[in-house]
Amino acid sequence: MRIPGIREEVVEKLRFMFEPNSVAVVGASRDPGKIGYQCLRNLVEGGYGGRIYPINPNADEIMGLKCFPSLSEVPGEVDLALIVVPARIAKSAIEDCVRKGVKAVAMITAGFSEIGKKEEEDEIVRICRENGIPLLGPNIVGISNSWKKCNASFCQSLPYAGRTAFISQSGALAIALIGWTWLYRVGLSSMASIGNKADVDFSELILYFGERDEHTNCIAMYIEGLDAGPEFIEACRRVSPKKPLVALKAGKSERGVAAAASHTGSLAGAPLIYSAAFKQCGVIEVSSLIELFDSALALSLQPPMLGDFPLIITNGGGAGVVATDAAERYGIPISDSPPDLAKSLRKYMPEFGSAKNPVDLTGMGTADKYEGAIREALAHPGVDGLAVLYCHTAITSPMKVAEAIYGPYSELKNNKPIVAAFIGGSECEEAASWLKERGVPAFPSPERAMRALSALRAYGRIRRRFGG
Repeated sequence: MRIPGIREEVVEKLRFMFEPNSVAVVGASRDPGKIGYQCLRNLVEGGYGGRIYPINPNADEIMGLKCFPSLSEVPGEVDLALIVVPARIAKSAIEDCVRKGVKAVAMITAGFSEIGKKEEEDEIVRICRENGIPLLGPNIVGISNSWKKCNASFCQSLPYAGRTAFISQSGALAIALIGWTWLYRVGLSSMASIGNKADVDFSELILYFGERDEHTNCIAMYIEGLDAGPEFIEACRRVSPKKPLVALKAGKSERGVAAAASHTGSLAGAPLIYSAAFKQCGVIEVSSLIELFDSALALSLQPPMLGDFPLIITNGGGAGVVATDAAERYGIPISDSPPDLAKSLRKYMPEFGSAKNPVDLTGMGTADKYEGAIREALAHPGVDGLAVLYCHTAITSPMKVAEAIYGPYSELKNNKPIVAAFIGGSECEEAASWLKERGVPAFPSPERAMRALSALRAYGRIRRRFGG
């Protein structure tokens, strides 16, 4: 059911959903093969520190927790009710939430508008709206908050903790990408699976994460279709000057549109309309999941690039050429180093090196040479951003180069964004992870590093345009 406009009271109440002090699992199960068991286990094993109330009329306890036959039997307040009962009794569960005074509901239960049962879904939404209860879902995998250690979902674990809020219209995709967050150290503050978005929509989630969540620096979205376009644009316009928004719009092909409609019952809409809307309201659009997470990583860790002169520093000419090609592809202007900077950079390379842009320290580039060149670049008033590329050689270890990057970055703190690429094997992966844990986005290829830098430049332009 389409939202009746942005509801500020709903945005405010979403704190009970993402930062609850108590969670009731309505439909908790003793069977490890059931979602009701997995959700309860995730709350317990994830380290959630609030009160957990399993609701099951046929059990006395599950996982050492006292069970209650209904919500009305719970002795304390319930901030969040996680609904995992079958669809045929979901309405009854919602009515129990109303009687108990539950503050927010996340409904994992499927079997509504996505299979044509829209009237049943609308009835549940009507009850929630009449009683002032925000409803997320139905047909979701749940929600999580890494900082609160609240895994109210059937995802395999909490995401790696970070500063990006991820809103996904695909639950299965959200589950799969949890593994990516740990593998690639792409940290999430919260994850919201929105499924059929029958009540709470993208716009209200964007406003919550953008204006009320101190742990979120960036909002990433997987979108199949929007039912409330004007509200989405209004929310993005409000948030984009404060925090970056990055979106992957799926369902662009003819078959993709049909797949989106059968998946969540959403109308995918014309791709050009979405792209125009994103530009209008300050959303950075990407074309793949890898770009979504690479961009979100950079945007959540680094300041925007406010000018148009990025400098590339490398120890391999080929890596520099690849980065230059990628820069052109992503609309990043590349020009030669200013003469005074080029003269300073000459101190850190042999005679056959290049102080142009890319700056080629050559295979002789040691960690000391990298550190010196990076300090010169970050200190120069004409440099607006920096991409540091490293090809693994026997001259120096990847970790030494990572330390050479982090030292100047952490000391100068001059609001110039920096990204890195480590090209090599497991040692390079370890060095890249070490940097990401300290706030410097690092990638396995020059192309991905430049794509991330282009997102930082795009957000710099958005900030200028919208007055951030």
